[in-house]
Amino acid sequence: MTKQDQEKILSQAKKICQARNVRLTPQREEVLSLIAAQPCAISAYDLLDLLILSEPQAKPPTIYRGLEFLLEQGFIHKIESTNSYVICHHFEDPKHTSVMLICDNCGSVAESNGQAVETAILKLAKQTGFQLSHTVVESHGLCLPCNKIEKKQCQS
Repeated sequence: MTKQDQEKILSQAKKICQARNVRLTPQREEVLSLIAAQPCAISAYDLLDLLILSEPQAKPPTIYRGLEFLLEQGFIHKIESTNSYVICHHFEDPKHTSVMLICDNCGSVAESNGQAVETAILKLAKQTGFQLSHTVVESHGLCLPCNKIEKKQCQS
């Protein structure tokens, strides 16, 4: 993600927080900025290591409170299978269904529109009387660059 994209995300988050009358504190903003700057999902403790560079007094609760706020606002996603976090690219729709495509080789995470998946899951939930609160689908495999590398290695 480019620096310009990161700045756009931070600007959008600030506007949304103002509209929702919630506070994007400097620490929360820094945590969001650090996540946005990552090429892959990042763990809370790796975030803490980065945050300590700018805020030496930061402790695990600092990170976890920031992550909790950012999750509640829909600015980030938690990747449950790897216990890590990525930026959300759909701030405007915090209840959207996310399909996370997670590369088992390089760790990249691509968020895809889950509208078709959401329709199927809503149908299943309705059939069983289940009330959905949020849906995230995680799929593991190889991203295109890693898949190409693996295919080359297999052909050798």
